[in-house]
Amino acid sequence: MPDRYTDKLSAGLMTVMLGLLSGCGSTSIIFKEQDGAPYFDKDVSDVPNAVPRHEPRSRYGNPDSYVVLGKRYYVMDSSEGFTQRGIASWYGTKFHGRRTSSGEPYDMYAMTAAHKSLPLPTYVEVRNLQNNRRVIVKVNDRGPFHEGRIIDLSYTAATKLGIRSKGTGQVEIRVINPSRPLPDPVRSAETEAVTVTAASVASTNPDVYLQIGAFISQGNAQRLKNRLHEAAFPRALVTTQHNEGNTVYRVRIGPLASASEADQLLDQLSALGLGEARIVTD
Repeated sequence: MPDRYTDKLSAGLMTVMLGLLSGCGSTSIIFKEQDGAPYFDKDVSDVPNAVPRHEPRSRYGNPDSYVVLGKRYYVMDSSEGFTQRGIASWYGTKFHGRRTSSGEPYDMYAMTAAHKSLPLPTYVEVRNLQNNRRVIVKVNDRGPFHEGRIIDLSYTAATKLGIRSKGTGQVEIRVINPSRPLPDPVRSAETEAVTVTAASVASTNPDVYLQIGAFISQGNAQRLKNRLHEAAFPRALVTTQHNEGNTVYRVRIGPLASASEADQLLDQLSALGLGEARIVTD
């Protein structure tokens, strides 16, 4: 009778055979069920940036609003001058070849991305705030819908920015108007990484926090902070923000080491009935 090792080997060979049969005529063969990098590593260093150009709006990708997981998102009328800082993630094999929100098939080897509210398509420059690498991508899909993420990059774009292995990275995005060049030319990711200094990275790398709540009452903010301390969240603090003559007291935990740490804390806070916490960057 075959042992467990033989069973696993046979199952693995069967998976490979099925993959080969289904992959005939395709440029890539993917065996993974979960999302991730391709089974066979591919050198993407020579993949060029997306080239911004005027394109008509996608007929399918630009509703006034849409709902995902019970939350409503609104599509922007115009992306002119739009910039944003936050956490980028990436997606790969699980979605490769599937239809994007714009109707185009997703190609993890292309320089593309997903965003929740930018019009489709839109071209953006993405800068990794931790190493100053930059790429240009075409936004042709919707997402990411994980808390605290602002953009989902293709496998290739994430690799060129240096965030693929970590899974996430702190970035700044800014929309490119195809009619006007960027104020400072976008250099290649590799060249930019060589010229960056530790001081310049430190000055632009934002801190990551979990924001638990925001209050007009300082007393309410202090009570929530005390509750968090009692629940073993010693890094909870109250910060102030002045908005149109009003002072807002924000209850936060951090700064945090990474988006992964933020995800773990979000799960713990949900168990305390504080599931409305969100990831923010400063």
